[in-house]
Amino acid sequence: MDVPIGSEEWPARSLLGMLSPPARRELLGLGTRARFEAGAVLLREGADDQHVLLLLSGFAKVTATVENGEGSLLAVRAAGDTVGEMAPMTGAPRSATVTACRPLTARVLQGGALRGLLLRRPEVSLALTAIVADRLRWANRRRLDFRGYPAKVRLARLLVELAVSYGSSGPGGVVIGCRLTQPELATLVGAAETTVHKVLRELRDEGLLVTGYRSTTIRDLPRLRQLADLAGEGP
Repeated sequence: MDVPIGSEEWPARSLLGMLSPPARRELLGLGTRARFEAGAVLLREGADDQHVLLLLSGFAKVTATVENGEGSLLAVRAAGDTVGEMAPMTGAPRSATVTACRPLTARVLQGGALRGLLLRRPEVSLALTAIVADRLRWANRRRLDFRGYPAKVRLARLLVELAVSYGSSGPGGVVIGCRLTQPELATLVGAAETTVHKVLRELRDEGLLVTGYRSTTIRDLPRLRQLADLAGEGP
C-alpha cells in the first residue's frame, strides 16, 4: 500500500479521516490508481458513467452549468474525499463536472465495488451519509449567509471553512493549497467579482491573508474567525 493508513494523515472531516484503519485499508484496496494533470476533467456533468473517485492527493473543483450556460463553482474537494458517489447510488447522470485544480492522484472505483463495501462495512455507509449531510448543511449555510452577512463577512466565512477543512500549516500561517479564481470565489459567496477583488485587497492590507499564484495563506486565523462571526465555533 503506497498511501498512509493512519487517520492523522487525512483531513478529519474527509471520508478516509473518519474511518477506522481496517475500513480505510479495505477502501484503499479497491479500484485502480490513476493520476490526473491540472485542468483534467475527472467527471463530466451529464455523463452516464457510474464510477467513483477517491482522492489521494491534490484538490478538485466541482462545477455545474447554470441557466445562462456559464459554469458555477459549487465546492472544492481534497485528499480523503470522494467525488461522483451520487451517480452509482441513484443511477442518474452526473449532476456536476469535477476538474483537477493541480496534479492529483485518485483511486478509481466502479460503482458496484463501492456498493459492495457499503453493504459489508456499515461504518463506511454511516460515514458517507454523514459527509453527504455535511455537504447539504454547507450548501444551506451558504444560502443563509447570502441573506445575513455583507460580502466581506461571507468571504471571511468561506476562507475560514476552507482553511479548517483543507488547509495545512506553513511558515506564514495556514495554507489553502487549491487556487480559486476571483470569479469562483465570487460565485461561492454570492458577490460581484469587483466586490471580491476589493475585499481581498482589504484582507491583505489588514494582514489577514496573503494570496499567491497557486495558494492563499491565512496569516491570522483567529482574527479572520472574528471577522467571519465564527470566533465561538470550532475546531
